[in-house]
Amino acid sequence: MTTVQYATFEVADQLFGLEVGRVQEVLSFSEYTPVPHAPAHVGGLFNLRGQVIAALDLRVRLGLPPTDLSDGAMNVIVRTEDEWVSLLVDRIGDVVELDDNSAEPPPDTLTGPVRNLIVATFPLADRLMLALDARAAVQAG
Repeated sequence: MTTVQYATFEVADQLFGLEVGRVQEVLSFSEYTPVPHAPAHVGGLFNLRGQVIAALDLRVRLGLPPTDLSDGAMNVIVRTEDEWVSLLVDRIGDVVELDDNSAEPPPDTLTGPVRNLIVATFPLADRLMLALDARAAVQAG
């Protein structure tokens, strides 16, 4: 049995997970510098210990209205092959350890932009966790 740890978070009351190895850290809302003429999913830029990080609004990537930054969005700092990027999410959850064999393909009812961002689903005791593809989530879309 192979297990994988996922850092979980919520966007629009839906539970998502990223493999722990992809997550550098989690930060509370920070002040962003707007990026003129940037795509709608770019929430802005911010300085993280001397490194400029792009904050991408996961709500917009999922085809939802933008995050209301006055509600205290959270930053999930994600490592891709080339860079560190922040995903703006609503709430942070727990780290869960899941059996790889319990992964299911995304259901056919999962449509729209979210379909291209999900690599698997995991039925949990009280809800379904959608495993997010970190690379797809941070690519221009």
